Amino acid sequence: MIFTDTHIHLYSEDYNEDREKLIKEAFQQNIKRFFLPAIDSGYVPAMYDLKKKYPEHVFLMAGLHPTHVKENYEEELEKVEKQLSEATQEFYAIGEIGVDLYWDQSTLEIQQDAFRRQIRLAKKYQLPIVIHCRNAFDEVFEVLESEKDEKLFGVFHCFTGTLQQAKQALSYNLKLGIGGVVTFKNGKIDTFLEEIPLEEIVLETDGPYLSPAPFRGKRNKPEYLLKVAEKLSEIYAKELEEIALQTTQNSKDIFGI
Repeated sequence: MIFTDTHIHLYSEDYNEDREKLIKEAFQQNIKRFFLPAIDSGYVPAMYDLKKKYPEHVFLMAGLHPTHVKENYEEELEKVEKQLSEATQEFYAIGEIGVDLYWDQSTLEIQQDAFRRQIRLAKKYQLPIVIHCRNAFDEVFEVLESEKDEKLFGVFHCFTGTLQQAKQALSYNLKLGIGGVVTFKNGKIDTFLEEIPLEEIVLETDGPYLSPAPFRGKRNKPEYLLKVAEKLSEIYAKELEEIALQTTQNSKDIFGI
């Protein structure tokens, strides 16, 4: 039984004090595959270091996070493409990319431009995308609709929408990334998730953010992925082992490893 965390910022400064200990604890819980989303070029060296240290367990993404889309975003996108052109085999997705209107609505236009251009980059290199969406479902769907084709696929990370929005995300050949929110009393997605086939779900922590209950508000740890898996076991009325098996297979179908 192996669990896959399809979205964790293991290189985050929040883990600097005890990163190796946390990874070992996750291994002991059969959490052995970690996919690391990119933020911007400043974090790339730390991501490479982790990949070098845990080559069988850590898988990298390339990309520019929407909250880091600033005036210099074109330079950042050039760096992303340079990474891909020099070492395509090092990367298993373009992410996390998308639109975030929670922190700054004034950058919507350049966020959507960066999102669209990175989707096209993913198609060029035949890679999945991993989408970040906060307060921006309409704006994300607008871009996806314009880019929809057989080359578009990936994960809608940290899905927090409605059943209708879930079905719309699936229509773009995206699986739903389910994390700690599914355990929240007011999270709502637990009320309809059973209507979405388990084959369309992948597990994630988004650590160090979005800790599941009962750790909400505290630093998220890799081993807390089990809390998400246990909640899915309850929702789908399936054994934990089956949740692990299916969601890990789903991750392999997307990322190709």
